[in-house]
Amino acid sequence: MNALHIAGHVVDIPGRRTFPAVVSMEEGKITAVKPATAPVPARFILPGFIDAHVHVESSMLVPSEFARMAVVHGTVGSVSDPHEIANVCGEKGVEFMLDNGRQVPFRFCFGAPSCVPATVFETAGDAIDAAGVDRLLQRPDIYYLSEMMNFPGVLHHDPEVMQKIAAAKKYGKPVDGHAPGLRGNLAAQYAAAGISTDHECFTLEEALDKLAAGMHILIREGSAARNFEALEPLISTHPQRVMFCSDDKHPDNLEEGHINLLVKRALAKGHDLYNILQAACINPVVHYNIPAGLLRVGDHADFIIADNLSDFNILETWIGGRQVALEGETLISAVPVTPINRFHCTAKPVTDFHIPAPADTCNVKVIEALDGQLITQPLTFQLTAQNGLLNSDVAQDVLKITVVNRYEDAPPACAFIHRFGLRSGAIASTVAHDSHNIIAVGVDDESIRRAVNALIGAEGGICVIDGEKEYILPLPVAGLMSAGDGYDTALRYSQLDKAAKALGSKLDAPFMTLSFMALLVIPRLKLSDRGLFDGDNFSFTELVQA
Repeated sequence: MNALHIAGHVVDIPGRRTFPAVVSMEEGKITAVKPATAPVPARFILPGFIDAHVHVESSMLVPSEFARMAVVHGTVGSVSDPHEIANVCGEKGVEFMLDNGRQVPFRFCFGAPSCVPATVFETAGDAIDAAGVDRLLQRPDIYYLSEMMNFPGVLHHDPEVMQKIAAAKKYGKPVDGHAPGLRGNLAAQYAAAGISTDHECFTLEEALDKLAAGMHILIREGSAARNFEALEPLISTHPQRVMFCSDDKHPDNLEEGHINLLVKRALAKGHDLYNILQAACINPVVHYNIPAGLLRVGDHADFIIADNLSDFNILETWIGGRQVALEGETLISAVPVTPINRFHCTAKPVTDFHIPAPADTCNVKVIEALDGQLITQPLTFQLTAQNGLLNSDVAQDVLKITVVNRYEDAPPACAFIHRFGLRSGAIASTVAHDSHNIIAVGVDDESIRRAVNALIGAEGGICVIDGEKEYILPLPVAGLMSAGDGYDTALRYSQLDKAAKALGSKLDAPFMTLSFMALLVIPRLKLSDRGLFDGDNFSFTELVQA
């Protein structure tokens, strides 16, 4: 391979300087970074961005398509937890992500899922026990133990949990955390077990407690969960201990931007350029030992070229000495996908979604969905029975929500939710963290039935029912991901998002919010396929109050 030479202003993040230079590369590696002896173009060369925590599956794209879209925004790698597909297909799902990801030039840093299933209170498609985690962590292409969501298990020294953490320590690989709301001594105990990061901080005070305990804090801006505004002061106070991540990012949002958007926001807040880039480019590579280049001699030739250092318009992205994006266009070719899946339930009758009323008027526990948050609040509403049944009350914005086991035929679980805002119809999805059963919300049982059965017929996807109209985006890969082009998937998802909002939803991302209403490890009131779940007491609870 012939040597390549690129001139511009090199951004030396550790040295906190920017200087005119010529970057030389050969056979995919940086061979020299020399100060320029002649004028250089008005462009800036710097290490690429890393998403420090993301579930690629939540983009509804396979890894290769995620990479094709992400590189346009200057992302060269991601710390990717494949526990979504693992909850459906187990270790075979992880293998699928690894195989697909290695077919494109992108620094995928996959982890070994630590909580499959996430809890014992739901039905998942598969499980990965401590022995399975150990097998995965032995692999050189598995870089860390993925987020340990079972923080009660850590605090109470659950044997299975502690075996998984011990395996990561044995192989010298970091352990990711997930402990929303944990403060003080409890945060310190959690960190002392070997947990090195957290991306679930709600407040600055919580983040400071975890930093004091020795953890790294991830500032998250995804399609639903966002904590940038709460945590951005850490960029200045703890630049060596923070990273940027998206966690969950739907395809239309990925088309708009990625980690580059966080960089721009941090600059707009007045943070120091080098502190920002330390979080966006350097810290994830160092913490996870990602084989991504940092613009040093001998490194992989992974870097980006921007036209300025204020709005970071990405001109070019290079990975392994190969140009993978140019002026907003991906240069990575699509790769063929052979879907894997697990789907074993049959169509449901409308009576499966009926909720018998024990009295003419009932006080009902209701999930309050919060826009832009994974947490929910428990509320109480009074519902009046109709023909002996409890139904959605559109006037109060109290809608029926259901979770249907997709791995075997079983009665659906039904409850009620507030703030979804639908005035008609229903929406449904097989992206339902973490077990990915079918989840649906609607204003009447018939619309809910049609939405659920549409997804059963497709064996996965997202769906909108609007009167006689039915819109569906099939997701044949584990019921989570499209097998097609990422940009086409983004367009089709955007169309369904608009259709959901046309039903009346005011949520910024209705499908993303819906997908978290079955996530039992995030407080406070959620719904699994087995029933209404109280996240405060970590136990099932009754729908109708006495």
